[in-house]
Amino acid sequence: MSKKIRKPIKKEKDFSGKIIKILSQNANKPFNYKQIGAKLEVDDTNSRNQIIKELKILASQKKIIETEPGKYLIKAVSQDYYEGTIDMTSRKTAYFICDEFEEDVFIPTNNLNRALDKDKVKVYVYNRRKGKRPEGEVIEVLERDKTEFVGVIDMQPNFAFVSTANPKMYTDIFIPKDKIGEAENGDVVLVKIEDWPKRADSPFGSVIRVLGKPGEHNTEIHAILAEYGLPSDFPVEVEVYAQKLDTSIQESEIAKRRDMRDTLTFTIDPKDAKDFDDALSFKKLENGNFEIGIHIADVSYYLEEGTILDDEAYQRATSVYLVDRVVPMLPEVLSNFACSLRPNEEKYTFSAVFEVSPTAQVINQWFGRTVIYSDQRFAYEEAQHIIETKGNNTIPVDISITGDSYVVSDEIVEATLKLDELAKILRKKRMQQGAISFDKVEVKFNLDEQGEPEGVYFKISKDANHLIEEFMLLANRKVAEYIGKQKKTFVYRIHDEPNEDKLIAMQTVIAKFGYKIDFRNKGDIAKSLNSLMEEVNGKKEQNLIDTLAIRSMSKAKYSTDNIGHYGLAFDYYSHFTSPIRRYPDVMVHRLLQYYLDGGASVDEETYETKCLHCSNMESLATNAERDSIKYMQVKYMQDHQDEEFLGVISGVTEWGIYVEIVSNKCEGMVRIREIKDDYYTFDERQYALVGATSNRLLQLGDEIYVKVKNADLVKKQLDFHFLRRAE
Repeated sequence: MSKKIRKPIKKEKDFSGKIIKILSQNANKPFNYKQIGAKLEVDDTNSRNQIIKELKILASQKKIIETEPGKYLIKAVSQDYYEGTIDMTSRKTAYFICDEFEEDVFIPTNNLNRALDKDKVKVYVYNRRKGKRPEGEVIEVLERDKTEFVGVIDMQPNFAFVSTANPKMYTDIFIPKDKIGEAENGDVVLVKIEDWPKRADSPFGSVIRVLGKPGEHNTEIHAILAEYGLPSDFPVEVEVYAQKLDTSIQESEIAKRRDMRDTLTFTIDPKDAKDFDDALSFKKLENGNFEIGIHIADVSYYLEEGTILDDEAYQRATSVYLVDRVVPMLPEVLSNFACSLRPNEEKYTFSAVFEVSPTAQVINQWFGRTVIYSDQRFAYEEAQHIIETKGNNTIPVDISITGDSYVVSDEIVEATLKLDELAKILRKKRMQQGAISFDKVEVKFNLDEQGEPEGVYFKISKDANHLIEEFMLLANRKVAEYIGKQKKTFVYRIHDEPNEDKLIAMQTVIAKFGYKIDFRNKGDIAKSLNSLMEEVNGKKEQNLIDTLAIRSMSKAKYSTDNIGHYGLAFDYYSHFTSPIRRYPDVMVHRLLQYYLDGGASVDEETYETKCLHCSNMESLATNAERDSIKYMQVKYMQDHQDEEFLGVISGVTEWGIYVEIVSNKCEGMVRIREIKDDYYTFDERQYALVGATSNRLLQLGDEIYVKVKNADLVKKQLDFHFLRRAE
């Protein structure tokens, strides 16, 4: 049987959206069917009859007014037309997000009129009677959120279609023959939408890059980056520019800085870290206090504003940490060498130096450019060993970076223990002031030389992690406070109060496990969330509740408008400590130096635009990182399809249950039709599937045994077989 060839174009069957668009763009001028036909560039009898029919229907729906026989005018433009963004569902319908509506406006499929997910649109809103959900129709796409998409190409004799794995992308993309390029049937490609002709079902596009074959490791990783518009390599001219930089340490430059090369200094980072952008220095003072320096790579010294290197760093705005690789913000010559605070090397730094009392009170502070010499590099495991053994200064071979046991100097042991002691005081104070502790378990993979997953492990924060965290927080807070109190434009890291509706929804879920949240005031909310995190620690429902708690929080972002940081309980907070991987930290360094030199406040609007860009790029990077973890989890489970796994029900929907495997945190779905021991229906009130015969529940937190049914690398989805309940 021959394969049916798909046709790229078909006649428009519904003119309603076009008619409303024409009338809304000419709000004060009535049109008849002939004038509308002329605007639509149609004059055949069938189209004319359709236009007449649609005009009558729209008039009966009171969307337009018949001002005189056969002439129509748009109704009440100022009351019913709004601008906002589209939020697509996976069912080919959408919601219109607009600040002027308390609830989102529903957009049926036939009212989308070529709008895609996150597009900025103009919408006609109707059905606004009390008690009824408002509905709308897209009148005009004002701005596309994105025009580049990743998908698999399906070749036809004279054209091709590209379909994406994104459930929110409801249309495929038509590719004319002359724009297919080097792509072959079944390739994963990056395409660009160039046009969407009036009579076409699908947008028209061109292949701009072939990524490879579906399921291949590098193909899927590059597809993740391309899907979010993130780069995989640096342009040649940027690499060349970076290579030509003079990265030597000059005496003339040292003379302009505070020289701290003789102060004990060391770094604590992950064992596999390549770039070290922060170091700590420690000195005991004669008055019994301690001088503690937080030293940060002086990236702004090398990253000159207005250069192609700086432009590239700004566009990227952040490094992207995928499971098997890092896509850095800066070329390697800077990120891994010149700016990296490597041991036994002199480096230019930007520092926050504090005189701290034995009770962790900040007595004095100093900010400025420095030069340091790192005496030691520690992995978190090595620093943790020092903290736990308190005096045994030998690092065991199994946790050392070098792979050999070695002795740590008494001076460094003493400094590490004192810094740990002070960090614990700082952390306790923070928690008492209402900070929220989210030590969510991170999923990590052991990879072989080819990047294939050999095993899964969990990264858990310990004292050594908290030590570094507290001093980085101290520097970030004090830098922001120093500028904030001067009322000058600055780049803050802000975090709004949690969404109360989400907290209430979370309360409904956690009540099933016997937990509750105190809603009396924001301080009580923070305390009860911390208590909740402690209570669930190590329990089967921990990851589910941690995830729900994080989702209830507002998203942190960058802004010049300082509203404080709710999660950390700080009135002032900024990002100062990671300029190798975050562009906002570079901006903070530049502004801090400018103000230290006596500069007047800079233009707020300019920096707010930069903050918005950096926040957006951070969000894309986070999504890419999450997708890479999902991809690797699916890849890992492909090799374990014959095994039984104990899982916890992490989500319940009308089409099935989501199950998170206890041993590796991989999540997949069991379709409702796959559960054979009864006929189940979804009970939204109980967040459960209910058996029709047995009346037994499958609900959040229940433990069940599952087996892999399907592992789809392209869609990054796992489907499970339901085996049995865990009794």
